[in-house]
Amino acid sequence: MIPLRLGEIRSARLVHGSAQLELTGVVADSRLARRGVLFACLPGSRVDGHDFVADATRRGTAAVLCAPGRAPRAGSLAALESADPLATLGEIGGLVRARARARVVGVAGSVGKTTLKDVLQALLAPHLSTVASRASHNNELGVPLTLALLEPETAVCVCELGTGAPGELAALCAMAHPNIGVLSAIGPEHLEFFGSVERVAAEEAALLAALPFGAPAVVPFGEPLLEPYRRTDLDEWRFGLDPEADVHPLTWRPSSTGTTVALAIRGQRVELTTNLCLPHHRLSLAAAAAVYAALGLPLERIAEGAAAIPLSPWRGQEQRLRRGAVLINDAYNANPLSMRAALEALVARRDGGRTIAVLGPMAELGADSRRWHVFAGRQAARLGLDLLVAVGPGARGYLDGATGRTACLWFPDRERAIDPLRSLLRSGDVVLLKGSRTAGLERLAEALAR
Repeated sequence: MIPLRLGEIRSARLVHGSAQLELTGVVADSRLARRGVLFACLPGSRVDGHDFVADATRRGTAAVLCAPGRAPRAGSLAALESADPLATLGEIGGLVRARARARVVGVAGSVGKTTLKDVLQALLAPHLSTVASRASHNNELGVPLTLALLEPETAVCVCELGTGAPGELAALCAMAHPNIGVLSAIGPEHLEFFGSVERVAAEEAALLAALPFGAPAVVPFGEPLLEPYRRTDLDEWRFGLDPEADVHPLTWRPSSTGTTVALAIRGQRVELTTNLCLPHHRLSLAAAAAVYAALGLPLERIAEGAAAIPLSPWRGQEQRLRRGAVLINDAYNANPLSMRAALEALVARRDGGRTIAVLGPMAELGADSRRWHVFAGRQAARLGLDLLVAVGPGARGYLDGATGRTACLWFPDRERAIDPLRSLLRSGDVVLLKGSRTAGLERLAEALAR
């Protein structure tokens, strides 16, 4: 982190320690604490960061940020108190951002943000000193932690920007001050709070509004919901599958040794090989290539970072189970748009055996939740899946939509699904796990792997 001193943090009170103490990092996990780092003790319903001050101290942390009255006794450890620790972290992130020379790429959208962030980091890293959000650090905690990764020599920061309610994205943009914006997609997400897809689009478009004059803006081609928010003063790059898009795939040929790809980037053909193989990865790669080109990097060298792109956990990870089935663990989260992409990827991965979708509920879809689950079940049947397994009370709507030749099963919870799933899997099957975070289907993946 670009160093700052304790006394520069105005939203917290210095309880003890020197205001001149220099901080070189910020963490909210005591296991990451080290010399020069500020450990933020965040209260929570299940885990309270104040309980881990001793662990952070053993690891050499320089200072702690605590709630009022929760600071440790005076000693060698400096301590700050704040009535709103998240706001203080936001201030710290803003201070670091203001001192950075790096260009910040803001990545927002209804689906695919983390994968796009991972792909972009991989493409940029061979050419520029790059930092990026870890995992899905994209909220009022994750964005300050991402900005705290900035060093004096950092050239680019790929910052994932999430939202769950109106106004959240604009607040994160005010902290991150993006120089380049990327919107992965617009679709139904958090409808319990937004109410409509049109309001989702308005929220995601806050990223476009936050960009400076002339900045590159990478947006999905032909998205009508973004039309009211387009800016003529931005350098707009449109990506998609349509040949009219500024960046689009010309060829996409997956094989056992990698995927051979040709992209058109504003009329120039570039070729590369990548470990990405699922159909929706085409859009992630195209969007990332647009940012790469907008940064002025050499197109003839774009392949250098594409061959082995590490993706964050539970986002289409594949593993082979003992009985010879292939498990696609896409259990990190789900909404109607990402569910459709995952089902299409499952069908594309079929290799002679059965296709089995194990689906948990999609959360925060509001009054139309059941309709969206029925619609996803209908998509599964239309794609010709062999078996749809719904897990949890909120997932029963899938079965109402999956009429026809798709067989269906329902289990009330993860635990009661484990043994039946183990017994029915056989060699050649391809199994998708997909659901919202509340479903916790990654635990089902662990059980099947055992």
